Amino acid sequence: MTSQVFSKRKLIVEKLANQIRRGEIGPGQRLDGEHRLAEEFDVSRGTIRQALGELQRRRLISIQSGIGSFVTYDGHALDQRLGWAQALAEVGSKVTTRVLSIEPISGSQVPGLPDDVALDEAIAVRRVRTTPGEGGAEVAVSFECASVPAVGSLRDLPIRGLKDDSLWASLREEGLIATNGQQSVDVHQLDEREASILGRPVGSSFLRTVRTSYDSDGQFVEHVLSLLDPSHFTLKLTFGDES
Repeated sequence: MTSQVFSKRKLIVEKLANQIRRGEIGPGQRLDGEHRLAEEFDVSRGTIRQALGELQRRRLISIQSGIGSFVTYDGHALDQRLGWAQALAEVGSKVTTRVLSIEPISGSQVPGLPDDVALDEAIAVRRVRTTPGEGGAEVAVSFECASVPAVGSLRDLPIRGLKDDSLWASLREEGLIATNGQQSVDVHQLDEREASILGRPVGSSFLRTVRTSYDSDGQFVEHVLSLLDPSHFTLKLTFGDES
């Protein structure tokens, strides 16, 4: 009986894994809930839960206690899979992105990089986003430091710049497409350097998000630390009883 359950679980894992790799289950798309999957595969919810746990260990899916989370800008939900610039443009925001620097760094210099990510060399892309304030003056609403692996064409980013002014497009050009990951958020008081970049008083409170992304094979794609003006950006959660 035990071997039968193991065999069913393995078949479920491989079927779902193949659907994800072939793109039949797209990036960011939710799987059916445990109950529906159990009915589809004619197994117990416990077997489904074990199969989903294996897919998570392979970094093909992310299992959360809630249904999901997303960031909004002035009330508009942003699809972070597109990158900030494209996501902001799609909601019609008047936000301008300015690249501060693109430079090679060592993996040990990446702030908050998870211990399980093996990264010797990286490319750090630092950007500020601004929006028109009172009197037309530009006001900074976010600062972002994105670190990506120094592989292939990405090694040349400090020289040639971002493809189409987009880090998302540069990653896709190299074949790195984020499908899953994790993100944390807290409230952060700006230090002197950050305050100078954002044009705010030292100690001003900003939302700080740290996001690490992987592709469908579990390969590291991107690690992003963002400081977001809480008067514009909000983190929202949705929750329910489905996986």
